[in-house]
Amino acid sequence: MTRLGYQMPNFTYPNTEPADIFDIVVRQAKEAEASGFDTVMVMDHFYQLPQLGPPENAMIECYTLLSALSQHTSKVRLGALVTGNTYRNPAILAKTVTALDIVSGGRAQLGMGAGWFELEHNAFGIEFGTFTDRFEKMEESLQIIKGMLAGEQPSLDGKHYTVTDAINQPAPLSKIPIMIGGGGEKKTLRMVAQYADESNLTGIAPQDVQRKLDALEAHCERLGRDRSEITVSWQRTVLIAPTMEEAIGDLDAFLVTRGASLDSMSEEDRQAMMGIFIFGDPDTVGEQLESDLARGVDGFTIHLPANGHVEGRVQLLGETASKVVF
Repeated sequence: MTRLGYQMPNFTYPNTEPADIFDIVVRQAKEAEASGFDTVMVMDHFYQLPQLGPPENAMIECYTLLSALSQHTSKVRLGALVTGNTYRNPAILAKTVTALDIVSGGRAQLGMGAGWFELEHNAFGIEFGTFTDRFEKMEESLQIIKGMLAGEQPSLDGKHYTVTDAINQPAPLSKIPIMIGGGGEKKTLRMVAQYADESNLTGIAPQDVQRKLDALEAHCERLGRDRSEITVSWQRTVLIAPTMEEAIGDLDAFLVTRGASLDSMSEEDRQAMMGIFIFGDPDTVGEQLESDLARGVDGFTIHLPANGHVEGRVQLLGETASKVVF
């Protein structure tokens, strides 16, 4: 289960040609594995997210990339944070994650989300539907996928999906954990309690964590599920460097790629930008993660959007965070 996961959210790196992107991705995965992370994850998107860059920035298809990373790692679990359910037929997704499990020697993880990025859907001709549609689809998908991963041959004549005696052979080498991302208290956390092994609280402010945990506990109690069976991780955005000065330099270099700089900002804007991250040297980052862990979560998924591509930064983060989590 994910106690300390490293996610790669971007693939546009300074002075890097497309042919060289994968080498940097592999280096991050290897640093993560060597430094204490138990899971390596990538986003399941086709366009870069608005908060990280323009849509034309590089974005590598998730499961192809994870399968390739399985050949360059040996211990970490591999998964999506999280799979956009709307992008794939659920039976094919079950086959896809099973293939990842086989080629990785039993290290696959299935992260699931209902889907939200409407631009991708419209551009690729994928039905977006309503909020209700997307959550109905995810619940039907989970029913199909759980059965297929468990060696059953499920049939479902649902509102959105139909399968008949769906066979999944060869079967997974391991029990593939299912993680559901998000923090919706009525739908998402109820589905965690009903279907998942892990919950990833994504986009959740510190003051809201306890309320999410309480909601999950209530769903578990109502459904007769032992809450202790579910691992809860919290997605955190970090910028770490050996010194505070180097962290500021990494942030400025990141901003330059987006046509900005710290020097051009007011002090208020500088502080707001730095406040997006758990920011600083290892002592500062470690103290903040320790405080966050005390809010009741079991661990973290962490990404380094500003400087994960810088050699040694993922290693430093793993060494820092593993002291807190393990």
